[in-house]
Amino acid sequence: MSLPDFTLVKSNGSAYPFNNYNNYVILVVNTATQCGLADQFSGLETLYQTYKDQQFVVLGFPSNQFNQENVADSEMEATCQLNYGVTFPMHQQIDVNGKSEAALFTWLKTEKGGLLTSDIKWNFTKFLIDRDGKVIKRYSPKTEPKNITKDIEKLL
Repeated sequence: MSLPDFTLVKSNGSAYPFNNYNNYVILVVNTATQCGLADQFSGLETLYQTYKDQQFVVLGFPSNQFNQENVADSEMEATCQLNYGVTFPMHQQIDVNGKSEAALFTWLKTEKGGLLTSDIKWNFTKFLIDRDGKVIKRYSPKTEPKNITKDIEKLL
């Protein structure tokens, strides 16, 4: 099995297929720099730095659907780098719910729905994908990145 061939667009505007991450363990996160949970960027970066040499990647997808990411993509990326030391791939702003939601998030929510609905309820919802492209687990926004470590290690 391989990852779906969605086109992802980095915050600098360069596009690439999601299946570039075939055989990777992937943590997909919807983010917002002005969210009260933004300190999770540091924990996500720690995960990325710890495991990136083992084909692990964190993919950040900013969204302003909760009115906490109302800056341009270039400013968002600079904020993530300056304030949190983020080096993992950050992408252009997307919608994670509704008619114009990104195809990636439609797929993720179909694979691992939420408790009451499949909608993303807040920033920093996380999805863990194994090397075969299967969505293994969905984590709530309040789940700290360090609490995902054991699940990542099992997949590596």
